[in-house]
Amino acid sequence: MPVGLVVLVQSAAMALQIGDLAPDFTLPDQDDTLVQLSSLRGKRVVIYFYPKDDTPGCTKEACNFRDLWKNFADNEIKVLGISKDGGASHSKFRSKYELPFTLLTDADPCPVASSYGSFGLKKFMGREYMGMMRHTFVVDPSGNLELVYLKVKAATMAEQILHDLGLN
Repeated sequence: MPVGLVVLVQSAAMALQIGDLAPDFTLPDQDDTLVQLSSLRGKRVVIYFYPKDDTPGCTKEACNFRDLWKNFADNEIKVLGISKDGGASHSKFRSKYELPFTLLTDADPCPVASSYGSFGLKKFMGREYMGMMRHTFVVDPSGNLELVYLKVKAATMAEQILHDLGLN
């Protein structure tokens, strides 16, 4: 099994397993254009959930995808980053770091992240709060979950995906 690969996602609503149909969604992107996952069938799609635009870990993760963008584009892999941030924040983040992929807004109460088990109770400095988890999913061209990462190393997530798909 590849490093970082996890077969099961636990969520209060459901448990997702590799091979399951990825939960469909429609969310606005950085330009307020709606993106529907099921409309991307026929292509492999990376969905990565991240806590907040322009923070250290999230920037490292986004820039890792940017730096390896040619590999994803050459293999016709669509990359979708999802956080609670709105379109204006996403536009600024994309522009500042020259991110070539789509960023989507999953506003509170984060129904899409919840359906993927990627929104829940977090702890930071002794404080508990509800927040976005850093998880990544690869959806195959048929719309099924192909890879699931619950332990994400932000600085190398894109490299890990390409390695696990045999595309590096």
